[in-house]
This record gives sequence, structure tokens and C-alpha cells, in this order.
Amino acid sequence: MMNLDFYKKPTLEVAESLIGKVLVVKNKNNVLSGKIVETEAYIGSNDKACHASWRKRVSCENLWKGGGIIYVYLTYGMHYMLNIVTEKDNFPSAVLIRAVEPLEGIDIMVQNRHTENIANLTSGPAKLTKAFGINKSFNGKSLLGRGIYVEDRNLPVCKIESSKRVGVDYAEEPWRSIEWRFYQSNSLFVSKRVE
Repeated sequence: MMNLDFYKKPTLEVAESLIGKVLVVKNKNNVLSGKIVETEAYIGSNDKACHASWRKRVSCENLWKGGGIIYVYLTYGMHYMLNIVTEKDNFPSAVLIRAVEPLEGIDIMVQNRHTENIANLTSGPAKLTKAFGINKSFNGKSLLGRGIYVEDRNLPVCKIESSKRVGVDYAEEPWRSIEWRFYQSNSLFVSKRVE
């Protein structure tokens, strides 16, 4: 399990370092896990794509709680997004987990997603939260607990590439085009390919 110091590092460092780490969700009956293959960094209230720059603080208060906390929000009224809060307290920054390669509990993920297309199972932020059963009840949980955490299994990562973040066209420049998205270039589970 990654320790608190890992999450307190600068957000860009955490976002890139998470590639190849394993997201684990446990409950009484099941273990679901996936190798993280795509992330995006959101850094502070000056970042016009970050919720801290335009949402009311009460709606995203976990962003201010410091590294190692989970921030889950609902988008389009139907999709949950999983974010890992980073850096120090009162500096609202996080890493969005955009895609994972499923490892354990694939049968449960298939049931949760109602699809048997493994390549499409967790290849996007809404897909992975549905597959893992992550919802608003995870908001504010610690990644140092037993229910959800990230661990290093020393899995191979071929090459990490970066690009601009996905779906932030509402943000002004330079935030719209800044290359704060990281992904494993050879993974079949990356949500969007750079053309």
C-alpha cells in the first residue's frame, strides 16, 4: 500500500508515478483490482480546469483535505469520477484516475458494467468507477484504509506519454492545452489516443 508521503508529493509527480500502480477495492466478499494506465492532474484554484477554480467549496471540500483522500464527484448526473487528492492541506489538487487494466475480480466488473467486452470494461473514468462499484459513498475515504487503496506490484510499464487533458474545453488557456494527462502508451485500456 502506498504511504501518505507518496500522496503528499507534487501532483504532477503523483499523476505520472501512479501509472503502473494497482488500484484495489475490497469488501467482505470481493477483491477488485486494476493496473492504472491513465491519469490526469488538476492543480490548485488557479488551474481553470480544476473544480477548485469554479465550484463552490462545499461541493468539493475534500480537495482541500490534503494527500491520500478520495474525491468522488458525479458528472452529467450519472457518472462518478474517482480522484486521488494530493499535496498539502488547503491546496486543492488531485489526480483523476482515467483508466485501468483489470486484474482481479473481472467477473464482478463484467456484471457491474453489463458487458463482456474486456477491452471496454475499464477504459475510461466512468467505466472504471462503474466496474469497481465506486460511488459517492467513497468520497472522503482515506487511501490508507482497507476498503480502497493503491499498491505497487512492480508491474512493467513500457513507456509513459503525456497529452492535454480530456474534456476540459471549457477552461481558458493555457489550462485547456497543458499536457497534464499521463498514460501508458502501449495499453489497450487507455481511453483516448493522441492522433
